[in-house]
Amino acid sequence: MQRLYDFLRRHPTWVDGFWAVILFGISCASLVGMGVEERATVPSLFFAALLSVVVLLRRRMPERMLLLTAAAGLGQLVFDARVNPADFAMLVIVYTVAADGAKWASRFGLAIGLCAAPLSQLRWPTEETSGAGQIAVTVFQMVPFALAWVLGDSLRTRRAYLAQLEERANRLEREREAQSKVAVAAERARIARELHDVVAHNVSVMVVQADGAAYVLDQAPDQAKKALETISGTGRQALAEMRRLLGVLRTGEPEEGGEYVPQPDVEQIEDLVEQVRTAGLPVDFKVEGTPRQLPSGVELTAYRIVQEALTNTRKHGGPNAGASVRLVYFDDGLGLLVEDDGKGAPHELYEDGGADGRGHGLIGMRERVGMVGGTLDAGPRPGGGFRISVLLPLKPAH
Repeated sequence: MQRLYDFLRRHPTWVDGFWAVILFGISCASLVGMGVEERATVPSLFFAALLSVVVLLRRRMPERMLLLTAAAGLGQLVFDARVNPADFAMLVIVYTVAADGAKWASRFGLAIGLCAAPLSQLRWPTEETSGAGQIAVTVFQMVPFALAWVLGDSLRTRRAYLAQLEERANRLEREREAQSKVAVAAERARIARELHDVVAHNVSVMVVQADGAAYVLDQAPDQAKKALETISGTGRQALAEMRRLLGVLRTGEPEEGGEYVPQPDVEQIEDLVEQVRTAGLPVDFKVEGTPRQLPSGVELTAYRIVQEALTNTRKHGGPNAGASVRLVYFDDGLGLLVEDDGKGAPHELYEDGGADGRGHGLIGMRERVGMVGGTLDAGPRPGGGFRISVLLPLKPAH
């Protein structure tokens, strides 16, 4: 049964053809049964055939079939071909153009449908019926045409509503996909910044310590041992932070005993400075204002900026460079000032990342600061060295 239903839906013209044949057959039988005069039989059969064609082709060309129906109706009036069952096609075409035809065809179909009954009564008035009765019959015959048009127009409205809902659902689906892609890209960028900061800083410390240990291994074994211990501690710290970052990517629950390491905050900047001092870079660290709890995003941003700035000092400042770190607590924000007296980074590294694609650390700084609504100024100092100044607001950016 389902296959038959699907077949009929795929071939609607066959269905209409079946009903057209049935309608023409009923019309022929009706004309014979009514004993229509021979002179009126040929026109009646001709118009019945035309109206059957209307039923056959109503879905393929509704506007043309409506015009053919109007012509057939006028022909019946002119040639005195009385109403017969084939005129049911008029109701069918009015419904069809209201549901699927052009707007003008829908209005025209309603107009000729409402005019059909009065014209029929004028041409073939009901015998032995008063004027009021004639009017009542006319109104009664107009109702089916009005109902056919209303049903067709309601179907058109419903289809338009469903199409609008489908289009809205598709649009929302596209928007959700776009938002998901943006979220994925933002998360990847965040993890990339975190990995850069963790790897760049800790590996830099480990390389410096390893070089120092190799240099004093024979002359000062104790210093070499201390450097190796620093390398070991730094490596463990890097692994711990990387486990935390990789934990963000996990979809399941963490294993027992495998809780992630907390994100760095402002209080850990002093430990960071001490680690850098141990690696051989002199750093002057001061805190101004009254320390207090800050939003987690601001604290992580401040820590990563100091970490990246000191890493850049080791990479570009030269062997005798020194640095200073200032944290200033304002009423409405946190200020950071990181300076060094080294030779500074090449100009192309702090101008939009450089044409060679380097300078990712400073790009990451700007992205971090922008995410919390802060401002960053980075560049060479007038007296030599490099300077990074940051202001982080305590209220989130809107």
